[in-house]
Amino acid sequence: MHEVWGIAALWLGLALIATLLSIWFRIATALSEIVVGTVAQLLIGALIGRSLGAGEPWIVFLSGAGAIVLTFLAGAELDPDVFKIKWKEATVIGIIAFFAPFLGCAALAYYLLGWSSQASWLAGVALSTTSVAVVYAVMLELGFNKTEFGKAVLAACFVNDLGTVVALGMIFAPFTIKTVIFIVSGIAVFIILPYLTPRFFKKYGDRPSELEAKFLLLVLFGLGSLAAWSGSEAVLPAYLVGMVLAGTVGKDHVLIRRLRTLTFGLLTPFYFIRAGSYVSVSALFAAPFALLVLFMGKMITKIIGVYPATKLYRYAQKEAVYTTLLMSTGLTFGSISALFGLTHGIITKGQYSLLIATVIGSAVVPTLIANAFFLPHYLLPERKDVDKK
Repeated sequence: MHEVWGIAALWLGLALIATLLSIWFRIATALSEIVVGTVAQLLIGALIGRSLGAGEPWIVFLSGAGAIVLTFLAGAELDPDVFKIKWKEATVIGIIAFFAPFLGCAALAYYLLGWSSQASWLAGVALSTTSVAVVYAVMLELGFNKTEFGKAVLAACFVNDLGTVVALGMIFAPFTIKTVIFIVSGIAVFIILPYLTPRFFKKYGDRPSELEAKFLLLVLFGLGSLAAWSGSEAVLPAYLVGMVLAGTVGKDHVLIRRLRTLTFGLLTPFYFIRAGSYVSVSALFAAPFALLVLFMGKMITKIIGVYPATKLYRYAQKEAVYTTLLMSTGLTFGSISALFGLTHGIITKGQYSLLIATVIGSAVVPTLIANAFFLPHYLLPERKDVDKK
């Protein structure tokens, strides 16, 4: 048993190092955890000839739980009031932001890189994403999350990633009677939850026993099990549960804060460090052309698709470019999709490494360019107002 505690201490130590790096370099924690996982796997393998133990069943469980709860939280961040006002704008920009790289990157992987059709579609899914984590962090730090502009961008991000999650589940899930059972059961749960949850919490919640968290985890793990049983992906129902509960659970800031503590403090470090540990650095050095093709493919298709859509809704020049660059980021769902492809044998470890490197690059480069050259300062709220909130 001492080995289990030792491995757990090692992984949480790596998570602590990753958090410090994210603070020092002002980057997303998920990004630093992936990088730390890659470097740690290399160093430990070179020094003592052992792996990080990413295949241990309990690490696989914590990693999967982290992906599920993180996906739920992403869906719960949707602001229903803003979406009602900006639904046309957010839907058009979000759908285009999904389909342009989804089709474009899949075509590049298939025709230019010679990947199999399944691997190419997986590449399209992984590179179609917009990083809600990165965009939300930027909006929160600058104060855009309190503005109509920022909320519209976030709503478009949710539409984009919803397309990614649905595509991941539908393309790679075998359509059988199990799929029908999963879909019917899911629809029933999504209809009942918005009615049942607030009433259940009002009657039995707000106690030290944390009934609310237990209830949500029961729903998420139950639907995740049903999704896996049907051959789909467990994060698919989690994202949809978050969206249908955004108007109730999503507005309970205390509950969301507690779930974030559980998720970011314990669960997601295991997910992202594990994702990083699978990256093959040698594969990256062996295929720089493929890495360039995938990265530029995502950037160019996003720009070609999103920029005209923003101008359609009369965005000013800086707002249009800034939105386009933020919608070009990718991290959480991109890494989730890539890891899904690796663990299900859809892509090789080399292809996985290329996709993860592309996802990491897309999380950093567009964000830096956007904030350095295209930040619409005139839309920023007064600093004192942001500080008060």
